[in-house]
Amino acid sequence: MLAFAFPISLVGRSAFASIRPRRPVNFAQQLALVGPVLLFSMVAHEYAHGYAAYRQGDMTAYQLGRLTWNPLKHIDPFMTVLLPVFLAFVGGPIFGGAKPVPVNPRNYRHYKRGDIIVSLAGVATNVVIAVLCLPLIVLIGLLAARVPELVRPLGVLQLMLVQGIILNLTLAAFNLMPIPPLDGSHVFKYLLPPAWSLRYQQLGGIGLLLLFAVLSFGRPLVTLWMSPAVALFRVAQGVFAPYLLPNPFDA
Repeated sequence: MLAFAFPISLVGRSAFASIRPRRPVNFAQQLALVGPVLLFSMVAHEYAHGYAAYRQGDMTAYQLGRLTWNPLKHIDPFMTVLLPVFLAFVGGPIFGGAKPVPVNPRNYRHYKRGDIIVSLAGVATNVVIAVLCLPLIVLIGLLAARVPELVRPLGVLQLMLVQGIILNLTLAAFNLMPIPPLDGSHVFKYLLPPAWSLRYQQLGGIGLLLLFAVLSFGRPLVTLWMSPAVALFRVAQGVFAPYLLPNPFDA
């Protein structure tokens, strides 16, 4: 199972424009805001796959030491570091992924049901994280009203939580795309006739190339696919907007 990070620029930055600082944020500030949230979200995604597999009867991730929250165990030198840096350098669509948690579906007590549960566990976890971020944003706004001297540090934390909603909704929607090796492909294959499903699964050998092609040349379709994530963020924004603190980067 892979947790792929998706470039928000392909969704449309205008959807998230209202939470951006009025003064430009430099690279270090942006990395400090997004980096920890994205890393945690990807680790949670992979841990969820491993834990779901464990609950379905597969001990592979546990036995190999991958059922852990240690981020170092989930960082892949190529997918997590080299690939996104290279794509940024050449100006391509930037995406990357965590090291996939190893699972063996043959160990599941019920193969089909276990495969679907394990495949959707990471996506479900990202949705839960996004939902949990919402009340935390509101609570921070209420706390800052009582402790004004903490407005600036609480403002930074609040911005990270807003990024948590954006990133996790985006990760959930993106990983549901029915393109191997994304999580959605493990569910979509069961909707096809057996012969078609077999050929579809064989696309996994060129999955990354296919994914890159879709991101490069199918942006209108990708934007349409991601539109529910944008819509959900706007709903969340309507809830937390009254509690947003002054942007610490505008000071």
